[in-house]
Amino acid sequence: MTVLAEDDLQITLPSGVVGRKFDDETSHGLSHCMKAVDFIVEMDDCVLFVEFKDPENPKAKPKDSAAFIKKFLSGAIDSDLKAKYRDSWLYEMAEGRAKKPIYYLVLMGASSLSEAELLARTDALKRQIPVTGPGDRPWKKPFVAGCAVMNLASWNKVLPHIPASRVGP
Repeated sequence: MTVLAEDDLQITLPSGVVGRKFDDETSHGLSHCMKAVDFIVEMDDCVLFVEFKDPENPKAKPKDSAAFIKKFLSGAIDSDLKAKYRDSWLYEMAEGRAKKPIYYLVLMGASSLSEAELLARTDALKRQIPVTGPGDRPWKKPFVAGCAVMNLASWNKVLPHIPASRVGP
């Protein structure tokens, strides 16, 4: 099994599933002009673009955590999340690797977020990317198969085969 970790968040990939760190100079190399999701996970039938955001990181100051969650709930980071997906998709497309449906998953290390708040942020992200084409008609060539914003609890409910957890004790 492969573990993909960043700071205090991690996901564990099942046997046979390949994942890689994408947001670093070694694998991406264009951070001066393109944003990148944290990880790319290659499943049999799809690809997952995974972004970690961790306002409840044990190293974070409480006031910083609260400020980030407020900013997140207001939609202030939607543009950054959109750019991370779009630039990663463009990079993978240009490299000839975007051959399967791609799902964009944002893992929020924030247990305080309710299901309603996560759903509201998911809906906002779907509009930003956009999941559907102009006038809500389907794209002729899908740009993204779907997206979701989840915390650890909802991630583990939806994706029990790729468990998410804290790195620390």
